[in-house]
Amino acid sequence: MWILFCLQGFCTEPSRHPLIKEANVTSTREQAIAFIGKIKELDPSVYWPNIRPALFLQNLKTNIHNPLSIYPGNSTNFCGYGAFTYLFLQDDPLGYAKLLVQLYQDGKARFANIDLNPSPAVQKAAGRLRFKGVLDIRPAEQMWFLTLAGHYKGYLNLFNRKYDPGDENKFWASCNYAKFNRMVRTLLNFKVKAKGADLMRPRVGNLYEYIRKKIETGTVVLFINNRIVHKKNHVTIKLGVPTHFIIAEKISMENDVITLVYWDYGHRTLMQLSPDFFKRIIFGITYCTKRVRDAD
Repeated sequence: MWILFCLQGFCTEPSRHPLIKEANVTSTREQAIAFIGKIKELDPSVYWPNIRPALFLQNLKTNIHNPLSIYPGNSTNFCGYGAFTYLFLQDDPLGYAKLLVQLYQDGKARFANIDLNPSPAVQKAAGRLRFKGVLDIRPAEQMWFLTLAGHYKGYLNLFNRKYDPGDENKFWASCNYAKFNRMVRTLLNFKVKAKGADLMRPRVGNLYEYIRKKIETGTVVLFINNRIVHKKNHVTIKLGVPTHFIIAEKISMENDVITLVYWDYGHRTLMQLSPDFFKRIIFGITYCTKRVRDAD
């Protein structure tokens, strides 16, 4: 049995030990807020004809001030890109802001030695996605998710590599576990240790203890079978495969009941479940730690 409810957002700064090594801080939220605050308005983009500049700028400001609000959209396959963006805003909010502004203004961008050059079809689609919930009025997310889906490919995208209208709901936009980890490794300032696979659960001994210890020292992304967690009356077959990425933030256990607090779809959520059910839903554990440098 499980219980879900939304929690109010909170933000904590990572602790830093002054001796020997310290986390390589990429940028701060304050820097991102100062950068985006200087942009009073944007001109219409010739590359993204269906994005309204004022709505795009407001979307960026919302995400920077409140990363919890990142929303992949209803009925899309953008979940992996949403979780990745949440990590991006924890790691390098200023880099995120500059990258998306460059992408909007130039139609392409270069970041962390990666060239992002979305196709004309993707550029035309951004700003036009509808019936996706809050994502409908978030053109920055539409532009960003479509760009990531177009650039990064995995085996799930093998037979659908060119965007056509509606492909945000299809295999073109799918994000398998290895592809997600590759995005984190190539674009963010994280060292990544991944356990598990698309069709194989992680071998880590005591699953609860492993995740609990990792949360204490880094950021943990869980790749889970969301169709088991979010039960729907009209679903008659629940496939035993993972489909969803969440960011685990707190975990505890009492009286053989695990309590997990995590980011998912625009808010923080709490779930209570048995250890056996916990094992059933988790297929991947991605452990992210900031790269370090010698202290001065």
